[in-house]
Amino acid sequence: MLPISNLSSPSPHPVKKPKTGEFDRKNSFNSIKSVLQSTLSLNNPRSWLLLSILFLQIILLLMFRSVPASLSVSRGGVADQPSTEVTGTIALLQDQCESGRIYVYNMPKAFNEELVKNCHELSPWGSRCDMFSNDGFGRKATGLNGVVPDDLIPAWYWTDQFASEVIFHNRILNHKCRTLEAESATAFYIPFYAGLAVGKYLWANSTAKERDLHCEMMLKWVRDQPHWKKSNGWDHFITMGRISWDFRRSSDDDWGSSCIYLPGMRNITRLLIERNPWDYFDVGVPYPTGFHPRSDSDIVQWQDFVRSRNRSILFCFAGATRGTIRNDFRGLLLSHCRSEPSTCRLVNCAGSRCSNGTSAILETFLDSDFCLQPRGDSFTRRSIFDCMVAGSIPVLFWKRSAYYQYQWFLPGDPASYSVFIDRNEVKNGTKSIKEELEKYSREEVRKMREKVIDYIPKFLYAKPQEGLETVKDAFDVAIDGVLNRFREQEEWGYKW
Repeated sequence: MLPISNLSSPSPHPVKKPKTGEFDRKNSFNSIKSVLQSTLSLNNPRSWLLLSILFLQIILLLMFRSVPASLSVSRGGVADQPSTEVTGTIALLQDQCESGRIYVYNMPKAFNEELVKNCHELSPWGSRCDMFSNDGFGRKATGLNGVVPDDLIPAWYWTDQFASEVIFHNRILNHKCRTLEAESATAFYIPFYAGLAVGKYLWANSTAKERDLHCEMMLKWVRDQPHWKKSNGWDHFITMGRISWDFRRSSDDDWGSSCIYLPGMRNITRLLIERNPWDYFDVGVPYPTGFHPRSDSDIVQWQDFVRSRNRSILFCFAGATRGTIRNDFRGLLLSHCRSEPSTCRLVNCAGSRCSNGTSAILETFLDSDFCLQPRGDSFTRRSIFDCMVAGSIPVLFWKRSAYYQYQWFLPGDPASYSVFIDRNEVKNGTKSIKEELEKYSREEVRKMREKVIDYIPKFLYAKPQEGLETVKDAFDVAIDGVLNRFREQEEWGYKW
């Protein structure tokens, strides 16, 4: 199109004789101009017809622009003539999966579904079927009236700390970036419940062959898949619902299975509630807690609740002694707490009274500024996350309890959300836990608590299988991390 200035009135300067062809173009322009003037005359019926059509198009355009974007896309697809809002929505969904898509193997049911179905066989001490109800969240929590807001009680369950395999499988089947076409996938999920498969053999008089059987069968099946053969497992990942050490048996007489050491497991990324800090393929993910929000608003309401909580106790400890452990540090903490009744509250978890959480533990964490977190049976313990979900600040005595475990989920600066006290200084009496915690001003405590509260969504596994509206929970963070890791491996050529 010519610039507007070229369509202005003729120049007063003498006009040069036009070149051949230029005269024809000017005559054509004058002809078009005269036709338009004639057609657009208000006395011409055609003018009214053209104006009516133009007016109708403007009305239709305004109507289409007013249609909400949320109505533009349905699960069945897009409309035949999508508006600009539809196009934008589709582009947004594509951007959400720019790191890649996930293919979930359809494995024989013996590797997952049948393990859950036969839940009464998973423990030598009795049925554990309750832990698998409600999509792996377990029994609905009871006894929380007056402890948490009434409208949030339905979001609480007594979730088993080893249920992450079931929770992850249910969520990933509904993930927005799941693909049913293996050829388009950048990541492959193995839905094998390794923790459930070995669980019943850990305390029984079982052989090494029994403890390794399911994992050996799984690897044989996976290694026969064409997409495994293309990558040798570098783009495969799995959730193993127990700590890494339960799958690292070095000899037949040792504890656990040797699943991680079996041929084929070397290159698989493994999501575990406790990782081996020196193994690249181990990724630590949060222990499942009891709070499973149903919506973004559940999380906001809970954060506001714990932020405004009136905390009357300086610190607390929920746990029990380990009688078989020499110089048990937990026993020392129990004694320390008992000797400071005005500043420390104790929840004695001897036996199974604290199994999978109780209202007494939750209420104690809600009432305390700090919560003591020694190592559990291993370096980590679920109580660290129960404590932080309640807005309490964890006091750690082993750096491997959190700092070397959950890098995708915790703030980069440990001092911003936790307190570290050398356990040896507590043991030899050169440091008092009470005196160390009393050094923090109210403003310092407030800032640390605020950091914990900001990160609460990353410690939770949401109730909806499709995930929350806009907030990313622990599952979302884990999947994003895996996809980014696989993309970086390709970009950097980090494979052997």
